[in-house]
Amino acid sequence: MTMQGIFTPRNRSELLDRQLSVLSIVCRTLTRSLDLKASLDELLKVLHVEGGMKHGLVALMDPELGELCVSAVHSGSEMVQQAKTAVRYRRGEGIIGTILQSGNPVVLMRLSSEPKFLDRLALYDWEAPFIGVPLKDQSGEVIGVLSAQPASELEEFLADESRFMEMVANLVVQAVRLLAQVQTQQRNITDERDELRRTVRGKFGFENLMVGHTTPMKQVFDQIRRVAKWDTTVLIRGESGTGKELVACAIHYNSPKAHNSFVRLNCAALPENLLESELFGHEKGAFTGAVKMRQGRFEQADGGTLFLDEIGEISPLFQAKLLRVLQEGEFERVGGNKTIKVNVRIVAATNRDLEQEVREGNFREDLYYRLNIMPINLPALRERNADIPELCNFLLDKLSKNQGRKLSITDAAIRVLVGHNWPGNVRELENVLERAAIMTEDGTIEPSTLSLQGIAMQRPVAATPATMPVSSAVASAPAEVSPMLDDPGLDERERVVAALEQAGWVQAKAARLLNMTPRQIAYRIQTMNIDVKKI
Repeated sequence: MTMQGIFTPRNRSELLDRQLSVLSIVCRTLTRSLDLKASLDELLKVLHVEGGMKHGLVALMDPELGELCVSAVHSGSEMVQQAKTAVRYRRGEGIIGTILQSGNPVVLMRLSSEPKFLDRLALYDWEAPFIGVPLKDQSGEVIGVLSAQPASELEEFLADESRFMEMVANLVVQAVRLLAQVQTQQRNITDERDELRRTVRGKFGFENLMVGHTTPMKQVFDQIRRVAKWDTTVLIRGESGTGKELVACAIHYNSPKAHNSFVRLNCAALPENLLESELFGHEKGAFTGAVKMRQGRFEQADGGTLFLDEIGEISPLFQAKLLRVLQEGEFERVGGNKTIKVNVRIVAATNRDLEQEVREGNFREDLYYRLNIMPINLPALRERNADIPELCNFLLDKLSKNQGRKLSITDAAIRVLVGHNWPGNVRELENVLERAAIMTEDGTIEPSTLSLQGIAMQRPVAATPATMPVSSAVASAPAEVSPMLDDPGLDERERVVAALEQAGWVQAKAARLLNMTPRQIAYRIQTMNIDVKKI
């Protein structure tokens, strides 16, 4: 039979069959969503429609207030349900509070027979039965209450309906516990993700990534800020040690793609056959040793940024393959025939003169134009030596954290560093400071500390013999200088050649004539392609 559109059992057998069917639906309902409120709402609807349990309510404990808060109500009207979820119960207050306090079920043949009934929800049928059961966790502590009014008014069914509600309550407790764990884990993951994002953005922010106040560096910072907003391909150019990879990091982590992958590859570190597999991936059995399919760097960086360092080192044959990916955004894995499309921002870097490489036929002209959409030229450290004091403080702060002690540097040592030519740029400066920090006992880097590793620093113009390291003083000993070396019409190569000729092609002597170290003049001989004569 039915009552107000709700099926009511005619005998105990029908009741038990219905309860088994409803329990199955309840299990599916409670495991369908990770939203606890939505799951409880759907549960009460199932109990009403399928189980004949009207006016369902679930109230859960608020651990901070020590009160029961109505979490879900089924009354047939969504607006009324939302309004009634603001109701609260203290321990011992009304029927709901009594269940919370005692931890025992309350079963009433007629709701009006209970004087503690408060009717705060203005929801129940006073003449209908009422069943309220506690929600107990594994320790037996009451964490909530589940209640409803059975559609059947037969007293003989109340015991079975009460047991049925207790079974539903056990399922609700398990769902609440599991969903609470999932929500806690999600909050922890979200908090950890946000903390990592803040850490990464702080680490790769402009102020924490690169240091400099000179005009060339200000121009670089401005270019990074502008290009980071777009997906434009970037070509970073500069000598080794100038910080090209740091610029690539700054571009990625200050761009809209910052939450996606940043993948790096040094193109000079791999031979051509391995480079293709590394970038494009390979299929199982593509070559000896390919025991399973492997994604390449392009797939790993999909949606993010791919940094190709030393791009000028790749062969002309591989340049053609790379050009297709840059133009079409698609490729095939080695040994495969399936075309894979990717959305990857390319940031490339090189210390080569690509224009000269193009003229000599070593680098494809079309690839050069495809990469050189937004060039960023990093100045050598010798071109911005006014940044050296600031760089020293920045690098010493990093070293101080690593060594767990305070490090400082004297003005005299700064003057020695400013006078050096720095062929290795910022990387060389960092290594020099780290070696000096290791050798100092009190954490103060002085000129004598800088010379302990045998690094001959070029004497700064403003330095005095008292502030110079011993090695610098020896290297800067007076020497007879030809008037020709002071000729302002000579370029640097001509001055080096003139000094070598005057010194009889002895590099150490020529270095003294030019107020350089042997290492510095050897570097210039190599980079300027000077044919050194033998005496």
